[in-house]
Amino acid sequence: MTYAQDRFAKVEIKTEKLTDNMYVLFGAGGNIGVLVGEDGVIMIDDQFAPLSEKISAAIAKISNQPIKYLLNTHWHGDHSGGNENFAKKGAMILAHQNVRKRMSEGMTRSPERVTPPAPEIALPVITFSDDLSLHLNGEDILAIHVHNAHTDGDAQMYFPKSNVLHTGDTYFKGRWPFIDIQSGGSIDGYIKAVNHALFLVDDETQIIPGHGSMSNRAELSAWRDVLATVRTRIKMAMSKGQSLADIKGSDVLKEWEDYGGGFINNETFIETVYKSLSGE
Repeated sequence: MTYAQDRFAKVEIKTEKLTDNMYVLFGAGGNIGVLVGEDGVIMIDDQFAPLSEKISAAIAKISNQPIKYLLNTHWHGDHSGGNENFAKKGAMILAHQNVRKRMSEGMTRSPERVTPPAPEIALPVITFSDDLSLHLNGEDILAIHVHNAHTDGDAQMYFPKSNVLHTGDTYFKGRWPFIDIQSGGSIDGYIKAVNHALFLVDDETQIIPGHGSMSNRAELSAWRDVLATVRTRIKMAMSKGQSLADIKGSDVLKEWEDYGGGFINNETFIETVYKSLSGE
């Protein structure tokens, strides 16, 4: 058994019903949004390739329709890794134009962290620059680009009739976000993206974060305030001439140290914000 197979062998795909025709799937990687109806299944993100069969089986339990459209919120493999598998089954992939560009080019972060270019079949076949609308299954699906946030190709997916928002990785519930500076992300763009999400939703909106359990406007607003406060503190420390090492050794995150228990630890988040603000 390969490492990838072993890593995902015990992963369970858990389904949570949000409305009469909307669901969220939790597994390993980014949360998956699903809209079902007579027009077919619309998916938002697809996690890792080794999970595609498990994901397909979970969707088959809630709809006997084929997966017709697959929307990627951004290019990272924990959200787009299954693209090739679902495209082979007939799904049409849609995403921001920078998602196709980044997937086409791949990325070398270090000699040990290389993402090769994706095969042609895994790439989005329909791309957009600012926003895209789909009118399927009685729903108006709005894919809205937010600039230089988690990456340079993020899209928030809003379902106004169902009152559901899928944020992609512009929201990591209860933890520090990964801001991918190498992919065009920035702390300022990230906070603007969260503000955009808050503009879209109301107190009744069900929010699917990129990672974490289901959320709501109050939780997202409180999380935005944390990010904004940390950004202000680090910016102030930098203006006083403090180095990155100085800030890492300070109590800048003192109220929210438990946020560092996820993919991004406290030191990594401080470093990300510092580099984003300094332009390094």
